[in-house]
Amino acid sequence: MTSATPIRVQASRRPGATGRPPVAGRRHRAGFWLVAYAFAVTMAFSAVPTPLYVLYQARDGFGAFTLTLIFAVYAVGVSLSLLLAGHLSDWAGRRRMLAAAIAVNLASGVLFLTWPSVPGLLVARFVSGVSIGLLTATATAHLTELHRAGRRARGRVGPSEQASAVSTAANLGGIGLGPLLAGLLAQYGPDPLHLSYLVGEGLMVAALLALMLVPETVTRPDPRPAYRPQRVSVPPASRPAFWAAGGTGAVVFSVFGLFTSLAPSFLAGTLHDRSHALAGVAAFAVFGAAALSQIMLARVPLLRLLVIGITVLVTGLALVTVAVWVASLALLLIGGVLAGAGAGATFKATVATVIAVAPDGARGEALAGLFLAAYLGLAVPVIGLGVATQYLSAPVALLIFAAALLAALATATRRLYRSA
Repeated sequence: MTSATPIRVQASRRPGATGRPPVAGRRHRAGFWLVAYAFAVTMAFSAVPTPLYVLYQARDGFGAFTLTLIFAVYAVGVSLSLLLAGHLSDWAGRRRMLAAAIAVNLASGVLFLTWPSVPGLLVARFVSGVSIGLLTATATAHLTELHRAGRRARGRVGPSEQASAVSTAANLGGIGLGPLLAGLLAQYGPDPLHLSYLVGEGLMVAALLALMLVPETVTRPDPRPAYRPQRVSVPPASRPAFWAAGGTGAVVFSVFGLFTSLAPSFLAGTLHDRSHALAGVAAFAVFGAAALSQIMLARVPLLRLLVIGITVLVTGLALVTVAVWVASLALLLIGGVLAGAGAGATFKATVATVIAVAPDGARGEALAGLFLAAYLGLAVPVIGLGVATQYLSAPVALLIFAAALLAALATATRRLYRSA
């Protein structure tokens, strides 16, 4: 069993009192933003290779199927890590597991820099995926607990949407910042296959050092529990809501995976535009819109958030499909922004649902289950499109996948709406 770090609040610091907030409250609020930074830059590093794949392809001459494998091993790394270790922060400690996640991603950066052949790319992407599996549920749970501790120290009670909005924005916004940074550096800086990784490594080293200032929110049990793989501890009455959230998260990340795998090849192949900056901007537009929508809709009630998110997501996915058929860059970007905004809002609803139904001592475990479902969903369109385009044209393959995603989205979100 775990518990939050005890906070002592002086009587003079109750709501309405004057003077400076308690030291504990300031430490937790500062720690909240430091963890958000660490979350964002580590997620960003995981997406740095996205606009660089065309350079690897041009240098090594590999095709779409090899690129599909590179995407797939990342998703396998995330999934295995979530299954085997994503829940360990519930008893090993949030800060310790965050430091491990950043250290593993630093190791993947060394592999990118020193082993740039196809086998090296496969291993580096797998290792990066392991890092993200360690990171996502741990950072989300840590942000939630730091925010609650900071509010208690100021004498505030009741729920706040800030932690959920910041954690999901750091997650998806970070994924968008990585390609943007790499695309700009590859377009305008020297040595594009090294510079982006070096900059990313520096940002993560700063995050690792910043963790030294962050309070721990989990009391490590003594004796230490026996290790076991991931399982989800959710009260029986809340399980329908949890499974609906997991299914919805899988579909949402499938939309992200669809655009991530489609946009670079569409720009370079169909539009014959090999601008690394444009490839980075395209990816950033989708994930940046996802992060922005979560911030703008932070106070929208859950059911209304679902309606808005699903409506905008479906509209964006339809425009992306049309863009591929008519070879329109403008439609692709507009559709990507709308799909990203809708997916971000919808995923925020799934995270909020899981945080609400998970017991305090198993919050990291429940979130690890959600992210496991989401990253399995991320791999489906990447692998599926890679195989389908060997036999079908890209527009036909995309139309089939878009229809399948819409059907899955309708099923999953209907169940989530009913259970919310």
